[in-house]
Amino acid sequence: MVHVVSVSLGSAKRDVDKTVEILGHEVRLERRGTNGSVEGARRLVSELDGRVDAIGLGGLDLFVTWRGRRYFFRDARRIASGATRTPVVCGAGLKDTLERRAVALLDASLGWRGRRVLLSSALDRGGMTEALVEHGATVGYGDLAFGLGVPWLVRSARVQDALIRILAPIATRLPISWLYDTGSKQDRTDETTERYARFYAWAEVIAGDWHFIRRYAPADLTGKIVLTNTTTQGDVAFLTRLGVTRLVTTTPRYDGRSLSTNLLEAAFVGIRGRRLARADYEALLDEFDYRPTELDLRAAAAAV
Repeated sequence: MVHVVSVSLGSAKRDVDKTVEILGHEVRLERRGTNGSVEGARRLVSELDGRVDAIGLGGLDLFVTWRGRRYFFRDARRIASGATRTPVVCGAGLKDTLERRAVALLDASLGWRGRRVLLSSALDRGGMTEALVEHGATVGYGDLAFGLGVPWLVRSARVQDALIRILAPIATRLPISWLYDTGSKQDRTDETTERYARFYAWAEVIAGDWHFIRRYAPADLTGKIVLTNTTTQGDVAFLTRLGVTRLVTTTPRYDGRSLSTNLLEAAFVGIRGRRLARADYEALLDEFDYRPTELDLRAAAAAV
C-alpha cells in the first residue's frame, strides 16, 4: 500500500484518514493539521521522514511560480527541512498542470469568454490564471484584498504582473499566518462578511483557494459558480445556504470531500516512487482520465 500524509498548518478538525484506489494502487491518504504551528509541522515532517512514501504540505505552498519565476516561502522551507529521505511536495507542480486542464475542460459548459471571474489569489494559481486569460475570461485579481487586506480588486493583468513582481519577494518572507488562515481560523461555520461583497457581486465565477473564498464570503451568493478545491460536506452545505448554484472542484471527491492538491500530488509521487516533472503530471492526468468534479447545488437546495 502507498501511504502519503499531508502535514497542514490548518485545523486538526479537518483531518482525514482514508484508503482509496488511485490508478490501480491502494493508497492511504492522511491529512494531519498542526493548528497553525510551523514548528509543530516541521517536527511532524521529521517524524514521518522515511516512514511514508511522500509528504504533502498543506496550508501553504513551498513555492509559487509567476511568469516562469519561483518564489519560495520561508516558513514552508523551514517545515520541509524536517525531511531528508521522503519527498516533500506542496501541490504546486500538480496545480500548474491540473488547473490549466480544468479550465480548458470547463470551457464547454461554462463558456469562459467574457465571463467575470473573481480570482481570490492569482499568485498561488499561476496556471489557472493564465488559462482563464487564454480562454477569454474577464479576471479580477484579489491578491491585494484577500492576501494583504488592501481593499482593491485589480482588473488589469499588466498591473497585477507588476504588483506580484514587487510584492512576491516580500510576501514570501512573512509569517504565513499573516497572509492566510491557519489553525482554528479555518473552523468558521456560518460566519459571513460584507467586507468585499462588491467584489463577489461583480463576479459570475468565484475561483481560487477555498479558505480565501470562505474567509470573505458575503451572505448572498445567489446564482454564483465557485471553482476551488479541498471542500468538505460542511463547506458544500455552507455554499448551498448562500445560494451558490454550482460548485466545481479541481480535484476528485471521496466520501463527499475533495482532495487537497498537495495530497493528490503526494499520492502521484508515492505511486511513481520518485519526484515528478511536468511531463509526468500530464501523463498521470491522462492515465487518471482527469476531469474536474461538478456539483449542482440547486438540486441539493431543493432536496432540503
